Amino acid sequence: MTLLHHEFIKRAGELPRKRAIVDRTTEHTVTYEKALIAVLILQRRFRIFPDRYLGIMVPTSAGAFLSILGTLMAGKIPVMINYATGAEDNCRYARGKCGFQTILTSRALLEKSGCPELPGMVCLEDVMRSITFAEKVRAAIRAKLPASWLIGGLPKSSADDTVVVLFTSGSEKEPKAVELTHTNIASNIRSAVEVLHVTQEDVGGCILPVFHSFGQMCQFWLPLSMGMTAVTVANPLDYKNIPRVFREEGVTMTAGTPAFLAGYLREADRDDFATLRLVVSGADKLPAWLLDAFRNKFGLEIYEGYGTTETSPVVSVNTPDHHRPGSIGRPLPGVRVKIVNLRTNEEVPRGTEGKILVKGDLVMKGYMNDIEETSRRVVDGWYDTGDMGKVDEDGYLWHCGRLKRFVKIGGEMVSLVRTESVLEKCLPEGVECCVVDIPDAVKGGRIVAAVTRPVDERELIRRCGERLPSIALPKAFVVIPELPKMGSGKIDFRSVTEMVKRSLNRS
Repeated sequence: MTLLHHEFIKRAGELPRKRAIVDRTTEHTVTYEKALIAVLILQRRFRIFPDRYLGIMVPTSAGAFLSILGTLMAGKIPVMINYATGAEDNCRYARGKCGFQTILTSRALLEKSGCPELPGMVCLEDVMRSITFAEKVRAAIRAKLPASWLIGGLPKSSADDTVVVLFTSGSEKEPKAVELTHTNIASNIRSAVEVLHVTQEDVGGCILPVFHSFGQMCQFWLPLSMGMTAVTVANPLDYKNIPRVFREEGVTMTAGTPAFLAGYLREADRDDFATLRLVVSGADKLPAWLLDAFRNKFGLEIYEGYGTTETSPVVSVNTPDHHRPGSIGRPLPGVRVKIVNLRTNEEVPRGTEGKILVKGDLVMKGYMNDIEETSRRVVDGWYDTGDMGKVDEDGYLWHCGRLKRFVKIGGEMVSLVRTESVLEKCLPEGVECCVVDIPDAVKGGRIVAAVTRPVDERELIRRCGERLPSIALPKAFVVIPELPKMGSGKIDFRSVTEMVKRSLNRS
């Protein structure tokens, strides 16, 4: 199997004049030829760093894309660092977990995130200013060489080598360092391209952070390994600007989380998305109202998918050919999914709820420096997602919530996700909620709802009680004006739980 950065080199040789990256944050356009020249310069610069791993903390941009490619071509492994939630702490955590010192970053990002310039940080602005004319000429000459010659001169590596280290979200517990290989991500790209009918002529709207597996695969590696044009915007929360960028650049496909897509829905005019043909949602449950609103306003379907960092990331996705709203689609070609009984681990019949296991080339190499956790989560090639779900008679996968978001109350397993889903439908417009489990010495668990504004608790309980058993109803409500969220827009359950505990202890 060809390595991912080798694929980029081949596309640069085939399509030198084509736009590779349109960076709408810095307003720089980079052709495939210029991108290759820049990567060759960075390759020489990055070789001098002593560690095998190289931290990268840069927003979605030409700088991020070229830094990842330069790192791999220098024979090193990029470690992607989350700057959206505690940048300084995440830098220190990643260094401790992976054992490196150098972190490539941006001074503009450090200022915006409030992260101090730590020892060992290298700012890309300084790197770019220091590049000499001789370096540019040397790289330009090398870029004219046949792709096979350039690839032959790179440090030796194989398809099973780690191509990137990504951290799990940490929304439930301490983040784990996931090692993904060329085989993992390349298999995911091939399968996604097949079912979503992606071509080299597509223009990708790239707004997801590349420290997230969703962004790393579908908005960095997919476009640049295929020879597409990637249109980047560093801040996915720039709801007013992104629709305009999509219109001006003729973006045909994009992917986002429900939180981001809801923001674009509010700010975009119908014409802004006139060229879009494919919108994929992932990382969190797609609400039915958002699906309907996109149809009504833009005439667009949102195709919901499902995945995890450990599966590179896409396991299943709805497609233009096979779409069942409410489901998370059919498994990708080459991906095996089975649903097993929680207690016996035996496969259950179709339509029966159980734990989701996944097998295929998409399953991670493992958790870095954590053999015990890796062997616990991957058995005989089957990755235990920790999610509950079922497969219907037509092969569509349905997500029923995180196993960790089930709580045992009075001997019964209660889904917090189901409680949350019913509660959301009963809340006044504009009020968000998050349902958490607080330990109870007598019953084992106590369901508490965090809401962003005071609500009529009695009326809510009455309305929710029409659809939920009493055991699944919230026993208390806590007001948290702004629910903490991860960089993807997903709610940070761990932080919400701690905030609820503190609030209940004070009352």
